[in-house]
Amino acid sequence: MVEQSSEVVSEPDEPVVAVAGTGPRGADTERRLAQALADLLDAESVPVDGHFFADLGANSLVMAQFCARIRKTADLPSPSMRDVYRYPTIQSLAAALGETAPAPADPAHTPQPPAATPAPGPVGNRWSHLLCGTLQLLVFLGYSLVSGFVTAAGYEWIASGKGLADVYLRSLLFGGAAFVALCAFPVAAKWILVGRWRPREFPVWGPTYLRFWLVKVLLHANPMVFLTGTPLYVLYLRALGARIGKGVTILSHSVPVCTDLLTIGAGTVIRKDSFFLGYRAYAGHIQTGRITLGADAFVGEKTVLDIDTSLGHGSQLGHSSALHRGQAVPDGEHWHGSPAEPTRTDYVRIAPANCGTLRRAWFGLGTLLQLILLYVPLAVGGVYMLFTEVPAIGKRLDPTTAALGWSELLPDALLLSLVLFFGFLVLGLAALCTLPRLVGLVVKPDKVYPLYGFHYALQRTTARMTNVKFFAWLFGDSSYIVGYLRGIGYDLSKVEQTGSNFGTEVQHETPLLVSVGSGTMVADGLSVLNADFSSTSFRLSRASIGAHNFLGNNIAYPAGARTGENCLLATKVMVPLDGEVREGVGLLGSPCFEIPRSVERDTRFDHLRTGETFRHRLAAKNRYNLRSMALMLGVRWLHTFALTLFGLASVDLYGVLGHVVIGGYLALTLAFSAGYFILVERCLGSFRALRPRLCSIYDPYFWWHERLWKVPDHFLNLFNGTPFKSLVWRLLGVRIGRRVFDDGCYLTERTLGVIGDDCTLNAGSKIQCHSQEDGTFKSDVTTLGAACTLGIAAHVHYGVTMGDGSVLAPDSFLMKGEEVPPNAQWGGNPAVDTPDRGGRSAGTGRVATAVDAATATAS
Repeated sequence: MVEQSSEVVSEPDEPVVAVAGTGPRGADTERRLAQALADLLDAESVPVDGHFFADLGANSLVMAQFCARIRKTADLPSPSMRDVYRYPTIQSLAAALGETAPAPADPAHTPQPPAATPAPGPVGNRWSHLLCGTLQLLVFLGYSLVSGFVTAAGYEWIASGKGLADVYLRSLLFGGAAFVALCAFPVAAKWILVGRWRPREFPVWGPTYLRFWLVKVLLHANPMVFLTGTPLYVLYLRALGARIGKGVTILSHSVPVCTDLLTIGAGTVIRKDSFFLGYRAYAGHIQTGRITLGADAFVGEKTVLDIDTSLGHGSQLGHSSALHRGQAVPDGEHWHGSPAEPTRTDYVRIAPANCGTLRRAWFGLGTLLQLILLYVPLAVGGVYMLFTEVPAIGKRLDPTTAALGWSELLPDALLLSLVLFFGFLVLGLAALCTLPRLVGLVVKPDKVYPLYGFHYALQRTTARMTNVKFFAWLFGDSSYIVGYLRGIGYDLSKVEQTGSNFGTEVQHETPLLVSVGSGTMVADGLSVLNADFSSTSFRLSRASIGAHNFLGNNIAYPAGARTGENCLLATKVMVPLDGEVREGVGLLGSPCFEIPRSVERDTRFDHLRTGETFRHRLAAKNRYNLRSMALMLGVRWLHTFALTLFGLASVDLYGVLGHVVIGGYLALTLAFSAGYFILVERCLGSFRALRPRLCSIYDPYFWWHERLWKVPDHFLNLFNGTPFKSLVWRLLGVRIGRRVFDDGCYLTERTLGVIGDDCTLNAGSKIQCHSQEDGTFKSDVTTLGAACTLGIAAHVHYGVTMGDGSVLAPDSFLMKGEEVPPNAQWGGNPAVDTPDRGGRSAGTGRVATAVDAATATAS
């Protein structure tokens, strides 16, 4: 886990007006700035021409604290971290800001600052919060019960079949009907419960929110999510009310909820990991708004489209970028950054191919037939065969068999869970190390293929198969991730083993075209974009990461990136696609700018990375990581064993309690899984809170901390948008207040997070209470005051304090050590104070025109 990285864009040189010696105000400003920095560095004084990082030994955390301290002084200029990096001396910083301390004046005639915007008050009350959670629980239990009745009836009907052909036919009919019902039910629920979505605002926990939540949950749970990237998914969104033109390709698994507010013109491409939900949570309310994309537009990876945004015809939004509310990209323009700004970079780097309506229709029809005629019957029939052919299950379903006791139940569950779990482990690794290479013989690099054909289907299969999270989770944060990645096809050159070369989350389009130079370390959330897409074609290309790089969290790294050796890429950085090759520098922000590669404090543990000391520490870390892997495999298998045991017991009770047993099993397994993994994590942490640490990655404390990251937490998403999510966080050790609305936030270190009452946390947001830069690990407490809002995909770092009622805009990166004042509105990457507290940006007036134009095209 780490921080840093993004696209670099050359900043035009700005005129610098010398302040020193120009007058008493300029000299006083420099003196006060210098004194504030000296206090932080525990020095008597600092020279006004001393470089913050190279000469004074400061780092980004110290400078963030410096900025926060200066912002608290009303008569001093307000610097940002971007200013600090661009003007790294007191003298140049004061000159660039163009601010001077005001001369003393009569207090009676001194203008007073405007009154702060009052912090939002509590949304709803205890009873509405409780009632909403109760109704959500009843909805889940009712859905489980209905599912149980349908499943039991279907199984009994299939079991009455005579012969293999009859069983297949019944599996086909039942499975096909179930698939259609699961897809159609969310559509019907949307039209019945909501009708057409319209721009509006309503509080969370109320009756309108309950209908919104139900539709959202049904959309996220239906099987059409697995068909993103096919024409069928586009048709499904149209059935939900979206206005989408011909030839649109959507690769993102982020399902838009307010579909009537979504308009996409013909020939547009939306790449994966993009958010275009049509709603956002803000200060305890749900706000819905339009998202409009013109014809032949392009939306890059890891992007966010806030409500009331638009892209014109032929426009582009680059990777790792965001449109904040009210932003509109004019026709034909290319924008990138967070918030986006104009650029000359072309993100569509692939020629079109012949891919017409007929080809799309055949691919969609073929996918549907393959699904219904092959995969669904195999899945349904496979479950039937499992129930009938496995003695541990079959004998319990046999009505002539007497009730079986625990002496037979436990050994059966033990044997069956061992076969299932370790069979998946062995066969899965074997498949991952062989099948992608066979596909690589057919799908050639640097060759343009049309979408929706044989080669496209193979590429999709390879991407899905090799991005299974289980194995990266198992081997990540250890020396053994290198062997795994090499096994599936990565080119890792001559590896300089660190014991933490990669984290537990890494994805790609194909593993066969990823090259990583020697000595490079990668944190979590890396997405290698080694495939280019247009609305009609795709091409695989090699993506090469240079030697001795460090990549932080949540980075999209494209093929053709203009970074070389010895670079530091910060968290959420936009990796540049044009300009000179950057080497020996750090890159931060979106769009990115250069920062120092490292500073004195960050290299204090470098002596542990060489010589005999390093070899002994690495060997000890490897042994510890092996024990962690074995422990986590044991934890996962024990969970599988418990679910198997519950399943066999349910089968045993089926003849006594009937269909209700299956519904009860679904509810029981969810509650058990959440409680089990919560207990595992708290036991590993000895039921104590973490404390801020600064240590080497070769310190045994860090190895133990890594072990906490391996505790499975995928169950958390099941509680999004419900009061139960706060309860789960509280059980995990988060100090969280009342009535917090969490639509999909993630906390890396639970006991270092503090969240106040009535906070609003959007989907994809993250609170990361640590950093791991090169060989140094740092962690600290992050505090959100009451009624704070984190926007969609916003990222908050360690040591951060957000004041009561403050707001962080979508896709923003709030750097370590920042202090956001109460009721302030911050946004950007890196985040800075934004004067517009209403959340709207310039260009709002152009949205309506763009909406009308794109709507006409889609129609």
